[in-house]
Amino acid sequence: MSVVLSELHYLPSIPFFQQLLSAEQLLLDAHEHYHKQTYRNRALILTAQGPQPLTVPVVDGARSEKIRTSEIEIDYRQNWMHRHFRTLQTAYGASPYFGYYADYLQDIYAQKPARLWDLNLAFLTLLFRCLRWPLPVAFTTEYVAPTAALPPTLLDRRDFLTPKTLVAAPKPDSPSQRSYPQVFGPAFVPGLSVLDLLFMQGPAAGQFLVL
Repeated sequence: MSVVLSELHYLPSIPFFQQLLSAEQLLLDAHEHYHKQTYRNRALILTAQGPQPLTVPVVDGARSEKIRTSEIEIDYRQNWMHRHFRTLQTAYGASPYFGYYADYLQDIYAQKPARLWDLNLAFLTLLFRCLRWPLPVAFTTEYVAPTAALPPTLLDRRDFLTPKTLVAAPKPDSPSQRSYPQVFGPAFVPGLSVLDLLFMQGPAAGQFLVL
């Protein structure tokens, strides 16, 4: 069985899903330490002003590298959920399928999960369903060091996709991306949250992940 080991992202990017195309299972690291300025609490969308990050504020972010990602709490002192959804609505309200998926997104935001892990997992589950992709998901049962010897069937992709490497300087073996019409153009912008693809292609979005 081919398994991809990864951290859990917020509204994951198209390359995140592309790296799973040949996998038979996604193994999420539930014991890794949180790192700031990563896709764990950040997603990239396309607006009229260009690519824009959506960032989920977390509690104790200053000392978060000593905390498990699965234990990181969301900071609800800021009304970030309303801001994120309004930004998505402004950016994609004119897209063909935003209205089709908007209520599902709002439902998850309205649940106000206490932990970032639960929020991200809820969105990942929704996105797999929207993409019509029944990929099995499992979780690590203990800490797996980056230097640990892994079975040949396990591909470690933890921190492979980051805001710096994905957009500014993609790694040599990063997934290439098939272009599709976007709300704002004319130049195609790669590396965005899969929401960008979903809002434009709807039920056919899963097909665009395959080159």
